Amino acid sequence: MNQSPLLLTDEQMQKFITEGFLILKTDFPESFHQAMTAELGKVYDEEGNPGNNLLPRIREIQQAFDSPVITGALTSVLGPNYMLHAHRHGHFNAQPVAGGWHKDSYWGYSRMRNHHPWWAMIMYFPQNTPIELGPTSVVPGTQNYESRTFASDEVQGEAYASGEAGTFALIHYDIWHRSTPNILGNARYMLKFEFMRTAVPTKPSWNNLISEWKEPADLALPIANHEDMWEETWNWMSGKLGSLANTAEANEEKLAALATALEDSFEPNALNAAYALAKYGAPGVKVLLAGLHHERLDVSRTSAYGLSIAGSDAVSGLIDALESDRSETVQYAIFALGELRSYAESALPKLVELLSHSDATVRIAVVEALGILSNSSEIAVKGLITALSDEDVQVRFTAGLSLSRMGAAAAAAVPALAAVLDDENRYVRAHALEALRYIGTDEAKDILIKSLFNSRWCSTTTPANSFYP
Repeated sequence: MNQSPLLLTDEQMQKFITEGFLILKTDFPESFHQAMTAELGKVYDEEGNPGNNLLPRIREIQQAFDSPVITGALTSVLGPNYMLHAHRHGHFNAQPVAGGWHKDSYWGYSRMRNHHPWWAMIMYFPQNTPIELGPTSVVPGTQNYESRTFASDEVQGEAYASGEAGTFALIHYDIWHRSTPNILGNARYMLKFEFMRTAVPTKPSWNNLISEWKEPADLALPIANHEDMWEETWNWMSGKLGSLANTAEANEEKLAALATALEDSFEPNALNAAYALAKYGAPGVKVLLAGLHHERLDVSRTSAYGLSIAGSDAVSGLIDALESDRSETVQYAIFALGELRSYAESALPKLVELLSHSDATVRIAVVEALGILSNSSEIAVKGLITALSDEDVQVRFTAGLSLSRMGAAAAAAVPALAAVLDDENRYVRAHALEALRYIGTDEAKDILIKSLFNSRWCSTTTPANSFYP
């Protein structure tokens, strides 16, 4: 029987919002992790990396992800109905040199990355992993940076997911991270699983005892602080939309300084300016809209983040920006409208029209926004049904994720979802199955069960063990 989730505390949530990661420990005995390591060694030696089939191939892994520590952490960050994504991967590190700093892609394509925690990853280290064995490391606080922001490969303040067997790292999906040198030469395994939020927050989903944002007392980030961003994220996760909008009094001198800072080539400074401008109501929105149309794409993208939290004042200008001749501007405007949710429902008809846009990146942005902006609109469901047959695979698999977020309101999409269960792309199929699960009608469940039975496989059948015992 599953135990109740052990939710994060306010202090842990403050740390996750600022630093972008947490180290978690479960109460499994050491023998559990030893057996896991031994089984991984056998599978890797005899069969290679099982990739997306990690869970069915090594069934005991599911026990780890059913731990109340892990379910509690994921519930706290992503809400109670989070999705375990179909992509998962086992990482083997025996290299005496560090890997390159990177952010993970979303299965092969680029998208506007969320500052709000819509996505998270869990990394599980089944063996004792001292720093000498090459654990994954992160640069704390970099989850919201598109650029690397640090010039050297060696970063003061780099944090390591090292520890005893059974160490779990919960990280913001977009944090900068890398593998570190394995100078011991022993096998080092790390199992990476991805998770997605399926519903907008309406209240805190962690063990919340304080309402106001409070910065961690021992905070020491290697790059920069982002007080407005952190406060807004805390409020967003507490169910408050547009909490910073119109909270600052107009000041022409400050607005001019922030307009200049918005063009700063050092991304953390520009982000702080964008979030600060969102507090100034219509005058701040005016500066951000000018930034959205700036010739530099980094300024345009950063401005979109500010507009995405600026409340109702931003909607009209963002809808106008959908007419831009520059695809990136349109994409960024769509992102901001999606994040504005109920403020931006008037944009729905125009967004659906953009599903015929010639640029696939625009169509991808629309499909994602439809699943965030509206969870019950008939026009949004119809648009996503259309997107399931788009020529671009990324549009199709994003449509499945968005329909998952809409749940039972997307019941009209069930026949179209059934049709794409034969799609050539694994994630189109996987996301369609997830959408059927979250829609949850009898028709959806029947199609889901039939598909899963048709595609089932035996987890103990290997090249060395074909049929018996």
